[in-house]
Amino acid sequence: MELKTSYQYTYFIHPFVIKDEQYQKYILKLLRDKDWNLKIFQKEKDFKLYKYFLPKTREFLFSSFSFSNDKLKQLEELPIETRAALLAKYQCNIFEYSLKKDIQAKVKDKSGIFFNIKKIELICFKTGIAFLVMKTTIDDYEKFENILNFNYKFRNINSELTDIENYDNITMQTNSFDTIENFRDFVRKITGGKMESLKLDIDTERFLTYSYVCVDQEAWNPNSKFEDIQYYYNKYANILPADNSQYLKEENVETFSKWKYAKLGLTKLGMTLFASTSDMNNYTILPEEYENQYLYTYILNLYKKIYLKKIDNEFKIGKNVRKTRKKFIEYTKKLWVQEITEDETGTLLNHKLQEVFEMEKLYSEVKSKYDVLYKELNIEKNRRSTIIIAVILVVSLIFNILNFIVLSNQ
Repeated sequence: MELKTSYQYTYFIHPFVIKDEQYQKYILKLLRDKDWNLKIFQKEKDFKLYKYFLPKTREFLFSSFSFSNDKLKQLEELPIETRAALLAKYQCNIFEYSLKKDIQAKVKDKSGIFFNIKKIELICFKTGIAFLVMKTTIDDYEKFENILNFNYKFRNINSELTDIENYDNITMQTNSFDTIENFRDFVRKITGGKMESLKLDIDTERFLTYSYVCVDQEAWNPNSKFEDIQYYYNKYANILPADNSQYLKEENVETFSKWKYAKLGLTKLGMTLFASTSDMNNYTILPEEYENQYLYTYILNLYKKIYLKKIDNEFKIGKNVRKTRKKFIEYTKKLWVQEITEDETGTLLNHKLQEVFEMEKLYSEVKSKYDVLYKELNIEKNRRSTIIIAVILVVSLIFNILNFIVLSNQ
């Protein structure tokens, strides 16, 4: 059976790391670039996002929610260097890339898949961890195999192993990115060197895939069970091409659903939502929720995982241990123990993401290093205190002896 689809989009996400001492300069660079604009969130305009996240998480991710019109005006009037210094103090800044028009491209294969890049954003955290996020759609989305092939191919475009001339004959068809090499140069310019990312074992060769597809109700409805098309779902959730013959079970993917005709799949490669037009919600409300509330839930958990790795790496290096201990304590208070939403689906998604990312295990490993270093610092502190006390006692004893001698001579 050929599976037909009615709606789709895919976000490709590239995590990267900016050196701590370079973060403010990076923000300044974005402010000076006319193609990038600071994204401002407003309660009225982004009410669903505002309502979804709890106050502490909302302030952590979207500090501009608290900006009044006067504060925004004052911010714009500040010298650009001062503005960069001020923004660098916020936990998170989000920038939008100004697309003059949809960035169109063509994948020249047997079916000839045309695609558009609809949106590009940069999500930058104060810790230097950042995410380049790009929304794409394909023109011939009615064929499900096109979506499978596109997701599989595009996520590998940034790989240095990709043969630019022969890799599926991918050709960009705009003034902005007329070749794949130009597009890769754009990504490299934004993300910079790989050294900091490699230190944290971040895959810089492949994009993470965050995808939504709504299949025609003929394939999944009260009379046609999901099990009949689960083969397609397994390929989609595992980011595999249409011609992949590997037998996959649903167990390969962490799957859950709060909807009758939609399933959400999680792997370490990305996150997918597979829905059917049997439910009107799946092509009206759910697509918007998925690329806003749930997307930022995904990004936040990616950030938490990478930042834990960063703290772990700093503990291993052993430099500025006291400063790193403080970071870990703040991480625990502000991120680890905080619930991010009261939304039922969002809460379940948040917990599932932590399971897939093996956060409990990673946190325990970092905490063990923290405990060891904390004990060592206390031992060292007690040793220094003991030495100081001993020195004071010796000096006091010598002083008393000298004082006794002087009194005796009198």
